[in-house]
Amino acid sequence: MIVGIGELLWDLFPDGSRVAGGAPFNFAFHCHQLGHEAIVVSRVGEDDLGRELREEVKRLGMNDEFIQTDREHPTGTVRVTLGPDGVPSYEIVENVAWDFLEAVPRIAADAVGYGTLGQRSPMSRAAIRAFVAGIPIRVFDVNLRQRFHSPEMIDASLKLATMVKVSDEEWPTIGASLLLDRPNGMLGRGESIESVVVSRGANGMGHFARGQEDDFELPGHPAKLVDTVGAGDAFTAAMVCLHLEGKPLRDCARFANRYAARVCEHRGATPRIDRRVIEAML
Repeated sequence: MIVGIGELLWDLFPDGSRVAGGAPFNFAFHCHQLGHEAIVVSRVGEDDLGRELREEVKRLGMNDEFIQTDREHPTGTVRVTLGPDGVPSYEIVENVAWDFLEAVPRIAADAVGYGTLGQRSPMSRAAIRAFVAGIPIRVFDVNLRQRFHSPEMIDASLKLATMVKVSDEEWPTIGASLLLDRPNGMLGRGESIESVVVSRGANGMGHFARGQEDDFELPGHPAKLVDTVGAGDAFTAAMVCLHLEGKPLRDCARFANRYAARVCEHRGATPRIDRRVIEAML
């Protein structure tokens, strides 16, 4: 079982369309699509958007059992603006249902993905940290959005993690917190961290591990770009899924690069991608 915990919301696009989103949900969806049992743990409002979001989660083949219902706060929404290069910017509504995530029952999971945005309120932060602490593989997918993060939040999240995934845009903020101990790698902060993945979009990725023999870099894979929404979440999901399947880390990364590139060729974060098509390219 793989869990994504944190925000679940509607991404609202300029053309009036909307797509189910939120980094933990995107992560869980792609784990499910890649053949693993996966769920999202989050909270939606008792409103039309919340009911429709639950239906969308189920339409995508996933279980809504661990999506809580909030009778006081609305379902989360994010207004997405796409630049000329397809790179999104986000206007994120505050004080929504997922900010008030309550304590979650223990789930027998092999891996969990969590980020910073889902921890922006004290209540959800406490629920996420308590849940994450008991799971073997803990993936901190850094997603610095607007002002919704702090040095304390980053530090505490790193201390919980066994794997960190960070984009090159976020590296200037997160890199110092990792206390790099060699010119091309890591690790200092957080005894539990075994690896750091730095995603560089079209320029590929780097993997840095506690054991330098697992350090490597790979080039990007070309894509007919529509937008990059959710591509990083898809990349993280692919890395985790293939790692759980026992694949070498370099093979995990090769697959993840191609998988994320295919996601960029569609609108929104949760397109249907056939794993077998990606595997045939390798």
